[in-house]
Amino acid sequence: MILVMDVGNTQTVLGIYSGQKLLTDCQVSTDKNRTADEHGLMIQAFLGSKNINSSDIKAVVLSSVVPPVTASFATMSRRYFGVEPLIIGPGVKTGLPILYENPKEVGADRVVNAVAGIHIYGPPLIIVDFGTATTFCSINEKGEYLGGAIFPGLGVAAEALFLRAAKLPRVELEAPAKVIGKNTVNSIQSGLIYGYTDLVDGLIRRISREMHCEPKVVATGGLSKVIATNSQMIEKINPVLTLEGLRIIYELNFGNG
Repeated sequence: MILVMDVGNTQTVLGIYSGQKLLTDCQVSTDKNRTADEHGLMIQAFLGSKNINSSDIKAVVLSSVVPPVTASFATMSRRYFGVEPLIIGPGVKTGLPILYENPKEVGADRVVNAVAGIHIYGPPLIIVDFGTATTFCSINEKGEYLGGAIFPGLGVAAEALFLRAAKLPRVELEAPAKVIGKNTVNSIQSGLIYGYTDLVDGLIRRISREMHCEPKVVATGGLSKVIATNSQMIEKINPVLTLEGLRIIYELNFGNG
């Protein structure tokens, strides 16, 4: 079995694979202050709750955009599982040509998503990841990573509105029945959900025009269902796309045994 971990700015997603099968996964908050031992005990508790023995974990694969947490998880991997983690970054075989001006600037999560998207859906592709930031990744017909776009995520926008506007409440991130809100809560929800949906659809159209093709559009990330349900452009929702990418990259580097 292999343990895969995707560390984002807000949430960390864990998955356990046996071969190509995802046995289980979970989400925990990303905490820069957790020690390696705290991470180890947390993951052991997770494994125990699924009746998985720690000794069955033969490899650890890590994608992270939070350097302090990367170091903590790496130490945890060595201490609790006795393995050197495969950390996604320069030098790791991905099979993905990156046409960014500086390929090292591309976040590990975006690389992992692109690899998974190519293997599962085939190019050309646009992958939209709804996390702390909403990111767009463009992959051409040759399977080359072209670049993309980044803007503040839906949750960040909602929280900023609550914090900066004294009389506006914090709301649930769900679509109201109508676009024209009849109360403050529904009006905020309409602006956030439908406004973001049209923003996403519009950017997908612009990216598609620059790609000179009709790419498949795949959504992933914690808030993907909220937006994709109302989108005209998103075709597929894959909430575990990043975990699949981590598994695929492990296999590219070490085989699937």
